[in-house]
Amino acid sequence: MIRIEKSVYSPPDPSDGKRILVMTLWPRGVSKEKVDLWIKELGTPRDLIKQYKGGKVTWDDYARAYGRSLKGKEGILRQLAAESKKGTITLLCTEKDPATCHRSLLKDAIEAFL
Repeated sequence: MIRIEKSVYSPPDPSDGKRILVMTLWPRGVSKEKVDLWIKELGTPRDLIKQYKGGKVTWDDYARAYGRSLKGKEGILRQLAAESKKGTITLLCTEKDPATCHRSLLKDAIEAFL
């Protein structure tokens, strides 16, 4: 199972399984104990997140660009798919709403390997 509904600021819970931070930069104020694994390669490229947060690209454009940023990272996606078969993984970043976060796109990309 792959969960995306929590942010990295949400308190850890046993139901989270393995908590995986998927951001390029470590978020301020977050202790290492809140995360089991950090995969910065799956974070949104810095220029893309700036464009999206600045209103210069739409969600659809963002989704396409983020998908392109995952090219060459299929090995990591396969590993996460395998991990999710063993137990729950929770993908984390600072964005609170998963509907407007790369976590939703990343979940779909991982599930393509299931």
